[in-house]
Amino acid sequence: MTTTPDRLRAFARSMRREPVATERTLWRLLRDRRLDGLKFRRQVPIGRWVADFLCLRHRLIVEADGPFHEESQRDVERDAWLRGQGFRILRFPNSQIENRPHQVLAAILAATTKTPTPLIPLPSSLAGEGGPREGAG
Repeated sequence: MTTTPDRLRAFARSMRREPVATERTLWRLLRDRRLDGLKFRRQVPIGRWVADFLCLRHRLIVEADGPFHEESQRDVERDAWLRGQGFRILRFPNSQIENRPHQVLAAILAATTKTPTPLIPLPSSLAGEGGPREGAG
């Protein structure tokens, strides 16, 4: 089945409305620039995929992985495509998010303390109406 951009956006919207518990926990920690002023978005369509959390300034995707992600061929394909688009991906098992959130936040912060990736053209689903903004983070 081919996912159209409209169907993907609707799917992402539904996932934002009804997040799983672990994603809700992580979102409470990342939203409103709570982690070192970093701007994160959640359930963001990128190409034919939906990223759990995205810091566009650092081209960093953060994924909350439940047990169905273990050795998933789909995740391997997805991550390869996203890396090819210039994104970095951090994956955290749900148990780590729930039991050791301080470690998760430290790893995310460490990944963003490096120099932000230079802006390169984004997939059209991310550029929005005005395109990428300088300094948006």
